Amino acid sequence: MGNPSNLDEESLAVQKHLEIMQNVINRMAENSRSCKVWCVILVSAILVLVALSGQPDHILIALAPAVLFYVLDAYYLSLERGFRNSYNNFVRRIHQRQATASELYTVAPDGSIPRGTLWAMFRSFSVPPFYAVVAGAALMARWLLV
Repeated sequence: MGNPSNLDEESLAVQKHLEIMQNVINRMAENSRSCKVWCVILVSAILVLVALSGQPDHILIALAPAVLFYVLDAYYLSLERGFRNSYNNFVRRIHQRQATASELYTVAPDGSIPRGTLWAMFRSFSVPPFYAVVAGAALMARWLLV
């Protein structure tokens, strides 16, 4: 992996690497937010169209984008957590004087993304409750239209 070098937190290369990592983390958080926004927009549009058509059984179509965005949101949250772990491990290694120059050219999430996605789908504080409310609202709309 290379010999430890004199990389420290004051190094311009280290600062740039940390900035890149922060930008990636911010993009993953923004992608997660966009999933929620688009989910609400699409589910709402489907509910309006179904209400206008007068066929309440078609409301179940609104669950499809909710499920798809649920999985995608969990994936982005998993990536965000992986990049945060990578960022924190890099900072820890810098402070311990164990970081190598080759680490400056690697931007990858730490940990298992599939396992992290499953964690986000079932144990996250932000993902399951949001999509449960969206799905519940769609099912309640079906009940109200019947």
